[in-house]
Amino acid sequence: MANKKKEEKIDYQKVAEELAQENANLNDALLRERADAENVRRRAQDEKVKMAGYHKASVVKELLPVIDNFERALKATPKDLEGNDYVRGIEGIVKQFAQTLNKLGVERIKTVGEHFDPELHEAVTMEEGEGEHEIVSEELQSGYKLGDEVIRHAMVRVKS
Repeated sequence: MANKKKEEKIDYQKVAEELAQENANLNDALLRERADAENVRRRAQDEKVKMAGYHKASVVKELLPVIDNFERALKATPKDLEGNDYVRGIEGIVKQFAQTLNKLGVERIKTVGEHFDPELHEAVTMEEGEGEHEIVSEELQSGYKLGDEVIRHAMVRVKS
């Protein structure tokens, strides 16, 4: 009977070490899973923000021809109608439209007098000049960007 007790003797130290190791492994796995879940949430949020920006840019791009036409109409105002209440009303609409675009984070690309930047400007014509650098001399169509993304390049005349 004494032999049987020796065989059944359990090494509690070894069992405790094995359980501690298994506990550590499970804790590590849990931490990895939590980190993976947080990364998935973060990527989903980033994707949501990116999609919202894409849709905002898409809607703004569809509205830009409207403001272009208002601005063209104002440029073509006959001299005898300048200062007319109707014309001032149209000017107010254009100003309100620009303010709304600004609130949405859309900004007009600077053109005349700026260095030509192919990432912002689209050169339609080139003129010979006396400078070493290509400078935008005239804006033919306004360009806009939302944050760092160009929604529409500015069409410009460049003097070199």
